Amino acid sequence: MPSSRQVRIREVTTVEGVRENSLMGYGLVAGLRGTGDQKQTIFTVQMLANVLLRMGMQIPTSAITVKNIAAVFVTASLPAFARAGTQMDVTVSSIGDAKSLEGGTLLLTALRGEDGKIYATAQGPLVVGGYSAGGGGVSKQVNHPTTGRIANGAIAEHEVAPDLRNLQSLSLLLREADFANAQRIAERINSEFGRSIAAVTDSRRIEIATSGQNVPGLLARIQSLPVSVVSPTRVVINEKTGTIVMGHDARLSAVSILQGSLSIEISTVYEVSQPNPFSKNGETTVVPQTTLNAKDSPAKRIELNEGATVEQLVNGLQAIGATARDVVSILQALKAAGALQAELEVM
Repeated sequence: MPSSRQVRIREVTTVEGVRENSLMGYGLVAGLRGTGDQKQTIFTVQMLANVLLRMGMQIPTSAITVKNIAAVFVTASLPAFARAGTQMDVTVSSIGDAKSLEGGTLLLTALRGEDGKIYATAQGPLVVGGYSAGGGGVSKQVNHPTTGRIANGAIAEHEVAPDLRNLQSLSLLLREADFANAQRIAERINSEFGRSIAAVTDSRRIEIATSGQNVPGLLARIQSLPVSVVSPTRVVINEKTGTIVMGHDARLSAVSILQGSLSIEISTVYEVSQPNPFSKNGETTVVPQTTLNAKDSPAKRIELNEGATVEQLVNGLQAIGATARDVVSILQALKAAGALQAELEVM
């Protein structure tokens, strides 16, 4: 049976309409040590010329060297209930052919929302979590030196906070859709207030009637309520890395598994064939010698009883020498056969 856990309502729900908003802008990073965009990056030169023009200096683009600057995209998330002056982190990413943004400073950049309006401005020194160094044909790179962050590097210019005072109703949205959990949360809220103010509309949405109450105070009281929710039984696998993360309560139906492997190896060795001594018509040639080896390992068998856990399955597969990718394939086959009693999520 799926296990239940005690949590606060705030941990499994969000308030509908209360969310972050994505912002984006483009700007220049200056102060690089010869690792900026190269001459062929035309838009970097044009951006620098425009910045200098706004400052009263007109310089032809042909006279600008851009090795110490780089064109970048700047992204940030405007938090819910942001007010003018609210600070937020920004991520700066190179869009040209710069080698590294290490030691650079982002120049004043406007950040716009989806509607094209400016909601924040960003500026400041970058922190890069990597580096790139080299010379003489030898180079070394750690992490991604063309992406950096600025802590509290952006400042909100406008207020985007919704007005909660005149709301007649509000809705809670479950992070994981589930009818049983939605019903439990609604019942817990109604029990706390002694009347029916919460109603389930679907597996994710719970409507709450405010009835003229102070909405911030109402939300604070509701979100602090403890409630027992059912955790989903899920097995998550990553085919790219062979990583498997499983819930302890994932169960299997009675099943028998046969696993074997077939490997084919083809190798080619080039040998030199030379003519006999003092031969007049012979010539030296390269002759390929191809060898093919096929190896079919006998199938290995695992039997599991009704109610066996995925952990027991993985331990059994490891005991017969199955690789992580073999385990991933077997889990997918078990789900297709209906023997895996859990959600299977492939990343």
